[in-house]
Amino acid sequence: MKNTESAVSGDAASKVYVAPGKYDEFYNFVSGGFNGQVTVYGLPSGRLLKMIPVFSLNPENGYGYSEETKDMLKTTAGYVPWDDQHHLELSQTNGEHDGRWLFANANNTPRIARIDLSTFKTMEILEIPNSAGNHSSPFITENTEYVIAGTRFAVPMGNEDVPINSFKQNFKSTATFVSVDKNTGNMDIAFQIMLPGMNLDLSHAGKGPSHDWFFFSTYNTEQANTLLEVNASQKDKDFIVAVNWKKAEEYAHAGKGKRLPAGYIHNTFDEHTQNTTSTLQKEVLVLDPKDCPDMLYMIPCPKSPHGCDIDPTGEYIVGSGKLAALIPVFSFSKLQTAIQNKKFEGVYYGIPVVKYEEALYGEVKKPGLGPLHTEFDAEGNAYTSFFISSEVVKWNIKDLKVIDRSPTFYSVGHLMVPGGDTRKPYGKYLVAYNKITKDRFLPTGPELAQSAQLYSIEGDKLKLLLDFPTFGEPHYAQALPAQKIKDKSTKFYDIMQNKHPFISLGEKNAKVVRQGNRVDIYMTAIRSHLTPDNIEGVFVGDEIYFHVTNLEQDWDVPHGFAIKNNPNAELLIMPGETSTLKFVPDKQGIYPFYCTDFCSALHQEMQGYLRVSAEGSNVPLKYGTNATDTASVLTAQK
Repeated sequence: MKNTESAVSGDAASKVYVAPGKYDEFYNFVSGGFNGQVTVYGLPSGRLLKMIPVFSLNPENGYGYSEETKDMLKTTAGYVPWDDQHHLELSQTNGEHDGRWLFANANNTPRIARIDLSTFKTMEILEIPNSAGNHSSPFITENTEYVIAGTRFAVPMGNEDVPINSFKQNFKSTATFVSVDKNTGNMDIAFQIMLPGMNLDLSHAGKGPSHDWFFFSTYNTEQANTLLEVNASQKDKDFIVAVNWKKAEEYAHAGKGKRLPAGYIHNTFDEHTQNTTSTLQKEVLVLDPKDCPDMLYMIPCPKSPHGCDIDPTGEYIVGSGKLAALIPVFSFSKLQTAIQNKKFEGVYYGIPVVKYEEALYGEVKKPGLGPLHTEFDAEGNAYTSFFISSEVVKWNIKDLKVIDRSPTFYSVGHLMVPGGDTRKPYGKYLVAYNKITKDRFLPTGPELAQSAQLYSIEGDKLKLLLDFPTFGEPHYAQALPAQKIKDKSTKFYDIMQNKHPFISLGEKNAKVVRQGNRVDIYMTAIRSHLTPDNIEGVFVGDEIYFHVTNLEQDWDVPHGFAIKNNPNAELLIMPGETSTLKFVPDKQGIYPFYCTDFCSALHQEMQGYLRVSAEGSNVPLKYGTNATDTASVLTAQK
């Protein structure tokens, strides 16, 4: 095996060094894979900046546990505390990153999330009906008109109970077009396109001349339902599905679709009330290709394609057949001519199949083994990952010649060039996301961290600069210049804009209120005490709600809150926010509570006590902070 140390150039350390107090050039957003979250790294340093909770519970800050956020994980399947976060996509305007939102997919329980890049918080999660394995998602059109989600697993529409071996007759795939409000970012399912039963893989929207089109890679067009590693590899070619989404939009507006029953949950977080609203939607508009001519076409592609990538000009469509020893590059203009002249080789479930040669621009010959995913720079070059031969290959789009190749360590999946799927890539760096890392890092038992490897792509040769471990299994990533986000990053929340129903606007408004066996504690947190910090007159079995308002109005001064034996999590309350922790004591006793997030030299002193008495005890409700405070005593009523 090649000495891995020799693969790193001597000046690599200086190229990735970011001095103390200096900022990285890029934010790098990386899918968390099976941990369900999104991680944020700085480039070129590889430093972890943040983990953004999205589809999984996060005890660190109470996401999914607090009363305000628990409904973000609500679905028609109930409360789902985990998911597989596979892919993500930055919002665009005119085909360029605009730094407003990041969209992320949930692969297991099909959903799309929208993250606000001014706060780095998940603001919205939309469930996708008629889908299973939301893998081909969440890819966007170049003005973020739509976020598109394609299903990995074909399933019967409406969850009908049918035999599995009736796959060809009863199973369908769907491509869901989710509209995005250009001002608020709020999402809504505009329509779904019903497709034959097959697996949709990665996808991308057209650009420039191909703006109105969207392209999906597909596999298992054999429509096998068992042992796919053999039975879904029978044909020499599968397809890339070309969707004229503008025409689909016209058909939807013209009433060509059918409204079908489909229950799905839409969760939105309101920054002012700081609460989640969950809405159950009950139908979806479905377009059937047989009722919508000229909307869909199939392009044959070497078998089992994974990636489907569009170059910055919008002219070239790159397929990546995992089981092929070449890379096909299709021409959008040739595709349009072939459609106009009806250069078809047949139909697939009524959908015209364009002749391979009529849409093909050319093939990159013998580029490597196991091509997966391609990104682009601004100089007319493409970069493709090769899973089997563990390398990244640089090639020229016009002449289809390989320029350079560099090993990865090992089994690279996706890769990322900052802006590499936009009309204006930033270039400079490439990051490979690797599945296997043995001998790269200190061993940690049977499971090792996955990794990212940073390459310089300035000049003809790829130069490995750095590798660093990542959370979860990184599938996909996006990066943009830090200047597009950092200066508009929220530093704290204006407490005067806080419309939370249980806010304590100042310590004088802190109080404890009992209604039956529900006890609401209106609490404030400020350096370095909690108000109230002594509470008595609550009983075993009471439902106690700690509504903690962080009174700070300064950057980077969150306060935490936790209480002994609480079975869910802590809270992490940002300056100006209110957050709620529910606690139901099952034993009498004294329960200390405290700030969990270091906030000042007297952080340790920021604590209090809750006295829990036996049910039926004659203990009056009493609360306060400091012996000089006026204690409030109320009759405890059960």
